[in-house]
Amino acid sequence: MDSESFKECGKTVIDYIANYMDNIRDRPVLSTVEPGYLYKLTPSEAPVKGEHWKTVLADVENVIMPGITHWNSPQFHAFFPTANSYPAIVGDMLCNGIGCIGFSWITSPACTELEVQVMNWFGKILDLPKEFLNESEGPGGGVLQGSASEATLVCLLAAKDRATKRMKTFNPSMEDGEIKAKLVAYTSDQSNSSVEKAGLLGSMPMRLLETDKDGRMTGPILAKAIAEDLAKGLIPCYVVATLGTTGTCAFDCLETLGPICNENNIWLHVDAAYAGAAFILPEYRHLMAGVQYADSFDVNLHKWLLVNFDCSAMWVKNATYLVDAFNVDRVYLKHSYQSQDPQIPDYRHWQIPLGRRFRSLKMWFVLRLYGVEGLQAHIRKQMNLAELFGKLVEQDPRFEIVMPVTMGLVCFRLKGNNILTKHLYERLMNSGQIYLVTANVRSQLVIRFVVCSRLTEEADVRFAWNEIQRQADAVSGTVAVVVVATAADASAEVTTDVWPDKMEHHVAVKSLTQG
Repeated sequence: MDSESFKECGKTVIDYIANYMDNIRDRPVLSTVEPGYLYKLTPSEAPVKGEHWKTVLADVENVIMPGITHWNSPQFHAFFPTANSYPAIVGDMLCNGIGCIGFSWITSPACTELEVQVMNWFGKILDLPKEFLNESEGPGGGVLQGSASEATLVCLLAAKDRATKRMKTFNPSMEDGEIKAKLVAYTSDQSNSSVEKAGLLGSMPMRLLETDKDGRMTGPILAKAIAEDLAKGLIPCYVVATLGTTGTCAFDCLETLGPICNENNIWLHVDAAYAGAAFILPEYRHLMAGVQYADSFDVNLHKWLLVNFDCSAMWVKNATYLVDAFNVDRVYLKHSYQSQDPQIPDYRHWQIPLGRRFRSLKMWFVLRLYGVEGLQAHIRKQMNLAELFGKLVEQDPRFEIVMPVTMGLVCFRLKGNNILTKHLYERLMNSGQIYLVTANVRSQLVIRFVVCSRLTEEADVRFAWNEIQRQADAVSGTVAVVVVATAADASAEVTTDVWPDKMEHHVAVKSLTQG
């Protein structure tokens, strides 16, 4: 295949992407394929001779698209948003076209310095304390990680190294392994699964602390856990506070957690992966009160800020701890411009891998082409759409909203026993018209509706609500369900009253034990 054919292929793919985005609303959001479908559509061996690019591109539609869950569909309301915009796509294309691997300043000065600059821009947009910016007098600064999961792990490893060295200054006779075996980390039982995973990967027990009635980790909760572990001879090392939990978008109390962490030399990391984007709005910055106590702070631009995955902004107050933990300085990595200046960093010391992509290009394009006002308008629009959905739920007496509508998230359920909400969710998934996920809130099964796609409009919210009501009609139309479980010595009969005439679901279980 000659270079001209490759160019023609590239131009065609650009048009394909544009057409895909223009018509994504017409594609079913959920794939209907069965596991293993793709193996039946593709040969078991790679082709010996190259194929024509038109054949390959045709198979994108025939082989790939049937197995795609369309995350940017206006009918996608699961998890949290995954960002998508043409400015970010163009920036990513340039990143791939340039193809530099910017692990140090010398490997592409623009790759490093643009990242420093856009991280300073974004930090100022969020109104972060100046200590987190690369242009501050101290050793703080920002860096782009692939995900909030990476940021949590990177900071855990840095905290582990810091705590080990600090303990050795008090007791030089202690071995590193002895100290590390005593280190313990804390987060809430509502934190993202990636936080618990960071503990596993970093070989540090991660205690999942029970939250208050609002789903928040507070100072008293943390203080109690720390006291318990100190009494056992353990060393509290790392705390991950969440601003915008996955289940209910709850906000841990930084103002009470922070002083405890600072007083006990515990690294405080703030995971604001989703909700942190809302802090570009001045009226929501009160939700990060206490951020001045944090050692590190992370928010995903690839969730709610129109920058395609992967692009997670992480700031630290003292990058020296990252460099100390991750510095392996082989001779082939040295260059004459190495310095301690936080504006000229070698970012390989701030992350797990050596290589790194020119991610800041897509961030630069989005910030410049949308501007702060454009991003603010996007966030406000999606919040308004979530408020609309919440009002629609409240108008139907069969449903209830379990937690206050927060950001772009609405947690709702059918009133009564969890089995009703479970049946509703199963019907919604089988229908495949919209995509949602569930969560448990105080022993109640809830369905999470999140405004995710950049393309979502009021009509899409009403479409989703109409589909939910339609499936709820089918659930509520069941007059009676009888389930008989038989065993050698027992059986159970389960019945439901007529519903929705009675606006509650009653389950009577009668156990018959044979003597």
